[in-house]
Amino acid sequence: MRILWSGLLALAVMAPVSGRTDERALYEAAKAEGQVIWYTTLIINVGVRPLAAAFERKYPGIQVRYSRADSAQTAVKVLNEARAGKVQADVVDGTDSLPPLRRAGLLARYRPAATDRYPPELKDPEGYWHATLIYFMTPAFNTRLVPKSEAPGTLQDLLDPKWKGKMAWTTSRGSGGPSFIGTVLQSRGEERGMAYLRALATQAIMNVNVAARALVEQCALGEYPIVLNIFNHHAAMSAAKGAPVDWIKLDMIGAPMQVSGLLKDAPHPNAGKLLLDFMASEEGQKILAQAELLPAMPGVPAAFPEVKPEVAGFKPVVLSQDLLARETDRWVGIYRSLFFR
Repeated sequence: MRILWSGLLALAVMAPVSGRTDERALYEAAKAEGQVIWYTTLIINVGVRPLAAAFERKYPGIQVRYSRADSAQTAVKVLNEARAGKVQADVVDGTDSLPPLRRAGLLARYRPAATDRYPPELKDPEGYWHATLIYFMTPAFNTRLVPKSEAPGTLQDLLDPKWKGKMAWTTSRGSGGPSFIGTVLQSRGEERGMAYLRALATQAIMNVNVAARALVEQCALGEYPIVLNIFNHHAAMSAAKGAPVDWIKLDMIGAPMQVSGLLKDAPHPNAGKLLLDFMASEEGQKILAQAELLPAMPGVPAAFPEVKPEVAGFKPVVLSQDLLARETDRWVGIYRSLFFR
């Protein structure tokens, strides 16, 4: 029996891209490693600790250690450690941190079985990453300042002169103006999209150097009647607490995602695979939903179900990892040239 089990452990270490490793064998191999190191962009108290605690309960003997930073900082950290020949992390996530790691040859191919339930646009066809969370970027409005019947519902409505000087967005690369610009160009095409953006630039949109969540709060306080390209679940969270704010199902809704992957030279590869399996599973996705994040797995309801497309009835413009890595700098350039005059 001991010989047979050692063979199963070897198979766990050499798991195929499909991820169809026997869970018990993978767990035993991961337990022998004792820990998994996760470089994450999630907020520690919101997503990381609940997920880590549930994983450790399910898989005793494996400690989850984590380090939190933004996507760009995470990518730089991994690249620097790899150049020094000291890869520290097993699992890494982010909204645009994985493409540079893939180009540098630092990612391993691993596809959790649960990702069979994910649509193609939420997983890498070669198995280097899969979505953990997805976000929906919409406008929000102060319901005391803007009657719901008058709130803009289309891109064209945003050009109405009555909204001039009454809209704001953040200066963040990952949301706000640059992300809105990218979504317009993806949905309308380059020529029509740029014509629309030039028209929108005449609306004197206010540029606010805060996070998208803070901008929703400022909208609720009445500082801005309408805010563009915020996370719709943030507006739903505020509304649930009684704030006078609501999100708009615009005719164009961008959807960036947070994705996760395994590092090629991970010091604890089996524990890394087991954590990725857990994060992608319905169980892990439900834990993220309970933390008021937006689970990527279709069919897993969010804490506020109405923010997801299958309930609200909209088709988002998915902003893939490769697209963000390739185009964000250009979108930032357009943003600065058109909206900082």
